[in-house]
Amino acid sequence: MQKEYKTITEISGPLVFAEVDEPIGYDEIVEIETPDGSIRRGQILETSSSAVAIQVFEGTSGIDKDSSVRFLGETLQMDLTEDLLGRVLSGAGDPIDGGPPIEPEEQRPIVGSAINPYAREYPQEFIQTGVSAVDGMNTLIRGQKLPLFSASGLPHNELALQVARQATVPEEESGEGDDEGTEFAVIFAAMGITQEEANEFMDDFERTGALERSVVFMNLADDPAVERIVTPRLALTTSEYLAFEHGYHVLTIMTDMTNYCEALREIGAAREEVPGRRGYPGYMYTDLASLYERAGRIKGQEGSITQLPILTMPSEDITHPIPDLTGYITEGQIIVDGDLNSQGVEPPVDVLPSLSRLMDDGIGEGFTREDHGDVADQLYAAYAEGNDLRDLVNIVGREALSERDNRYLDFADRFEEEFIQQGFDTNRTIEETLSIGWDLLSMLPPEELNRVDEEFIETYYREDERAEVEAEA
Repeated sequence: MQKEYKTITEISGPLVFAEVDEPIGYDEIVEIETPDGSIRRGQILETSSSAVAIQVFEGTSGIDKDSSVRFLGETLQMDLTEDLLGRVLSGAGDPIDGGPPIEPEEQRPIVGSAINPYAREYPQEFIQTGVSAVDGMNTLIRGQKLPLFSASGLPHNELALQVARQATVPEEESGEGDDEGTEFAVIFAAMGITQEEANEFMDDFERTGALERSVVFMNLADDPAVERIVTPRLALTTSEYLAFEHGYHVLTIMTDMTNYCEALREIGAAREEVPGRRGYPGYMYTDLASLYERAGRIKGQEGSITQLPILTMPSEDITHPIPDLTGYITEGQIIVDGDLNSQGVEPPVDVLPSLSRLMDDGIGEGFTREDHGDVADQLYAAYAEGNDLRDLVNIVGREALSERDNRYLDFADRFEEEFIQQGFDTNRTIEETLSIGWDLLSMLPPEELNRVDEEFIETYYREDERAEVEAEA
C-alpha cells in the first residue's frame, strides 16, 4: 500500500523537499496532490533516511506545505510500441497530436545505461544524409555519435530537418550484405524550443511525409526545465526499443543540448550544489556521457542507434563547457559557420574545423565508392590552401599572386558555391557528391592531385573541365 505524506518542508525552484520515515529509492516516481486536487508527477533526485528532494516535472506552481506526497515505488517508465512511429509526444512522453492513447507492448525505465564495451560492434557503414558537406567530407557512420556545433541565429534547425527527412542507409552499399529489409527511423527530441520553432518542425515533418517514420518529442521553452532532463532519456529509450527489439536503424536527433545543460544548471542551483566551470554542475560530463554513450551497435543485433546532438555554442565559443565536454565524449563535430551563413551558403557547414573520426571506417569500396577517401582528402587540402590565400589577397592583392595561387583561390570559391551550397531541399546521392568533387578537382592540374591514387585520376579526372578553366584564364 502506498504511503501518503504531508511533510513538505521547503519548495525551491523546481524542487520540493519533504521529510520521510523510511528510505526512498533514487529516481523513484512521486505523485504530489495539491490542495485543489490536481496531481503533479515528480522524481526523487536526492534521498536519505529522513528526507528527500523531488524534482517536479510540471513545475511547483500551486504546491504548498499542505500538499500530499505519494511514493509509487517505481522509476519513470516509457510506454513502448512500434506504433509510436508517426506520433508526436510532449517532453514528458504524453501524446499531443490528438491521436489515440498509446497501447504499449512493454514498458521500460528511461534511465538506461551505456552499451557494454564488450558487446559493442565497431561502427561501420555509411549513412547517406543527402548533404554533400557531411557525406563527402565528414561522413556519418552507422552507430556513431556526431554532434552539430552551431550558434544562436544560425540555421541548424533547417539542417537537422534536412537530415531527418533525407537520411538513409543505402542497402545496396552495405559492406556486409546483412541489412536487407532493415528499416530506417528517426527519433527527434526537441528541448526548450519556442512555439514558432515547434510549428516549423511539425509543418516540415508533415509536408515531407517524414513523420511516418519518426517519433517526435517536443519540450517547449515555457515547459518546466525539469522536463528537459527527462526528454532525451525518453527519446533514447524509444531508440533502443526500435533498434534492438525491431531491428531499425535509428537516427536520434537531439536539439538543443545547450537548453538541456541550462536545465541541469538550474536544478543544481536549486539544490545549492557547489558549481563547476561557469556555474554548470561538476557532474555535467558524466551526465552527458550517460546520454551520448547510449548510441552504437550491439554484436548480433541488426539495428543500430546513431546520434546527431545539436548544440548552440554560447557566444560562439567552442571552448565553452558544453561543446568542450561534448567533444570529449563524441566522435567528431560538424561546425555551422556564421560567415558562410552571411554569404547565403545553405547549409553553411565549415568543413575545415569539422571532423568525423569514424569516417575512414565507413567509406570506400563496399560502402560508398573506392575513390571517396582520396577525393575527400584532396578537396580538404585544396580548399584549405585556397582559404589561406584569401588572407594573403587582403594584404598584397590578387594581381601579386601566381597563376597557381589564383587557381586555388578560384577553387575555394567554387567549392563553397557548388559543393557546400545546395539548399535545404536538395537531396544528393553520394555518387552526385563525388561527381561534383571531381568537377572541382579537375580545375587543378593532375600533378597537383598528390593525395589521389593515379588509378582514380585516370578513371575520374575530367580533362574537359581543366581545358575550360585554362581557357577562362
